[in-house]
Amino acid sequence: MKLTHFFSILLMLALNANSLNVLAQDAAAPANALVLNNEMTSGEIRKIDKEAKKITIRHGEIKKLEMPPMTMVFQVKDEALLDKVKTGDKVNFVAEKITGAFVVTEIQVSN
Repeated sequence: MKLTHFFSILLMLALNANSLNVLAQDAAAPANALVLNNEMTSGEIRKIDKEAKKITIRHGEIKKLEMPPMTMVFQVKDEALLDKVKTGDKVNFVAEKITGAFVVTEIQVSN
């Protein structure tokens, strides 16, 4: 009887360890997906505020942020991004939500 009880406990521990491993992988998946999802969104530069390190873009839908088309002000991850564009430029850009703020992390003038 004791041997059966021992193997039952051993089996339960093995199953729980496997379940925890699967849960850990599932928990890590969204973070990895966000890093890999650098889908660009099209837009048009409306205003550049170098002093505040902000850029106003009229943009299409940003799927990964579940954001409909609109005109909005973004912070920029790197101030040098503001030197790549001028008001009126058609652009493709990547935006992310970082510590509660919407931030442009990449930007390219579209041809």
